[in-house]
This record gives sequence, C-alpha cells and structure tokens, in this order.
Amino acid sequence: MSLVVMATGGTGGHIYPAVATARELSRRGHEVLLLGQRGGMEERVAREQGLPFEGVDAGKLARSGQGRPDPRELLRAGQGVLQARSVLGRLKPGVVVGYGGFASLPGVLAAQSLGVPTVLHEQNARLGLTQRLAVRKARTVGTAYERVIGLDAKLATMVGMPVREERLPRAEALARLGLQEGPLTIFVMGGSQGSLFLNQTVPDVLRHVFGPEGLLPPPAPGVVDLDFTGAGRGGVQVLHSTGPRWLSDVAPGVQDLEWYEAAGYVDAVAAWSVADLAITRAGTSTLAEAAYHGVPLIMVPLPESAENHQFHNAQAVQAAGAGVVVEQRNASEALGRAVLECAAAGTRASMREAALGRAQTGAAGRFADLIERHLR
Repeated sequence: MSLVVMATGGTGGHIYPAVATARELSRRGHEVLLLGQRGGMEERVAREQGLPFEGVDAGKLARSGQGRPDPRELLRAGQGVLQARSVLGRLKPGVVVGYGGFASLPGVLAAQSLGVPTVLHEQNARLGLTQRLAVRKARTVGTAYERVIGLDAKLATMVGMPVREERLPRAEALARLGLQEGPLTIFVMGGSQGSLFLNQTVPDVLRHVFGPEGLLPPPAPGVVDLDFTGAGRGGVQVLHSTGPRWLSDVAPGVQDLEWYEAAGYVDAVAAWSVADLAITRAGTSTLAEAAYHGVPLIMVPLPESAENHQFHNAQAVQAAGAGVVVEQRNASEALGRAVLECAAAGTRASMREAALGRAQTGAAGRFADLIERHLR
C-alpha cells in the first residue's frame, strides 16, 4: 500500500475533512500523514487523532490594503514549498491531497514540482484562491457541490463533504460533556477558532429569551407545541464553544447562569450527538456535520466570507427546511425570534428530518475511491 499525504490546515473546516478521509484510507491499509503549518491547529488535531504530522512554514495569501500580497507572507509561502519538497522527497508518497486554505498550498505545490500526483478537494461552490493556484496541475478535484464556479467540469467528481461519521449514545455524550438529560440542548459554535460576533451576541440574546432560570417564556396564544420531549416545563441548557482565545471574555458574563456552559474547545462529536438545536456560522464543514447528526440550525453567515459563500450555503440549508438564516446586521433583534420559533417541538422535528435528508453519508469513502485511482 502507498503513503497518502494530506496537505491541510488553518481551520477545522479544512482539517477535519482530511482527518475523516485519512481514517478511511488507513482502514483500507494505506499509510497516511498530515502536512500543514508548523504550530498550527492541524498539528494539535493530528496529535489528538494519532496521525503522523509534518510541519512547514505557510504564508497567508490575503491581500493588503494596496491590493498586493504581503511580500513577507509570500516569502514564508516560498520557504514552506522548499521545506515541503524536502519532506516529500524523503517520504516519497503515492499522492498528495490538498484541502484548500493557505496551509495546504506548500505541500500541493511541492508535490507538483516533484511530479507527485495531486488530488484536490473543493468544499465550496466557488473554487478558492489556493485551489485556483493548484488546479492546473492537479489530476482531479473531488467536490461537495454538483457545480463549482471556476472549475472545469471535466476535472470535477462530486463526492460530498467528508465528515467524522461518528455518533455517541446520548447518555454517554451528555456525561462526557457534563450536561443533564432532559433539558433542550442548544449548541453554540462559531467554527474551530470561535466567532467573536457570536461570542459577543448570543449569550445576551439567550439570557433575554430564557431568563436567569433557563426557562422558555409562556407560549403566545395559539402556540401549543413549545414542549420539550422529556424536558418537563421548558428546561434549557446551552453548550457554547467560544474558541480558546475568547473563553476568558465570555465565561464571566454567563457565570451566573447555571444552564449556560462556556468552553474554549469541546468534543465536537459529543456536542453534535446531544444538540437539539445549534447556532452557528455557515461554513460547509459545519453544515455537513449538522446534517449528518440531524441537528436543526440557526445560521449567522460570516459576511466577510469569500464571495459571500457562507450566505449562499445557509440559504441552501434554509431552502431545504433544515435551518433558519439570520443575517449578522440584524442578528441582535432577529436571533431571539429564531430561537423561539425553532425551539417548538414540531418545528424541530421537521427540521431534523430535513437535515438528515441533506446528509452526504459516505463522502469520505467516495473521496478515498477517487484518491486511490490516482495513486502513483
């Protein structure tokens, strides 16, 4: 069997699909290794997942105010390519797989310069900048959408978005997270690094909706389904993943709420396994995990996402009936209403079915099939 190198990093949206595919390839007997930014999140995740890791320099390709890339970042990227060439020359992999994002680029470009086959995964409906730099010499591109703007359809194969296809029994997941059986469980998560906007906005909104006792207000006249299975009268608990850097800002503001737990980092599989409702951004990886677990979503898309792709991602989920879009510019007013609407038992049940209908189960296996066809 061959060695497969996963060039990935930067955010969980790029890293965890690589981990899911790595596990599938490992199950098939291949050796796998993650290649990313030295000291980046990917190094920690690889260690936690028991995967070999090699780190190199990686320069961000964001443009400066003058519209030109920062030359210091270009220098780092160039150094990273040379370092990655050394790593790949020593390891001699059968293929290098690039997942997009600045941390993946040194490994992919180094592989192409050495003649090592490269396969890409594009998770968005528009080809990203780093993928545009790498696609010309790539053998093929696995996609999460039927059509990807900027990508030659002849290169594309629809595989879906690889996610960690793991679920925990509810009781086990609740115990692991220190949560109770019974209350409606709301998971707040702004991505692997956290979201400053969600961190600043959601606690005050949920305090206003549920009050200091964590109880849903009496239903409006004619509303009869604001009940929670096994929850008694309107009990609520919140698990808020703030991102490590923001925990000290969020935790003091909710310490008086027994039903509100803020954590810098949470076990995502456990959290998704217990969530009855989630408040999130709208990255493709987050939406795919929610779909796999059948979790209804209230989505606040990141306005600065490239080509506003998060808004379009979220619109697709809403159109399928699996979530509600709240735009950031009016989130303070609209978020509370969305929580009340989605908390209704009947609404949650229909949204859960719609979410499960969007799940692309088996994506890691389909992408592994594609990778195997291009092994050197």
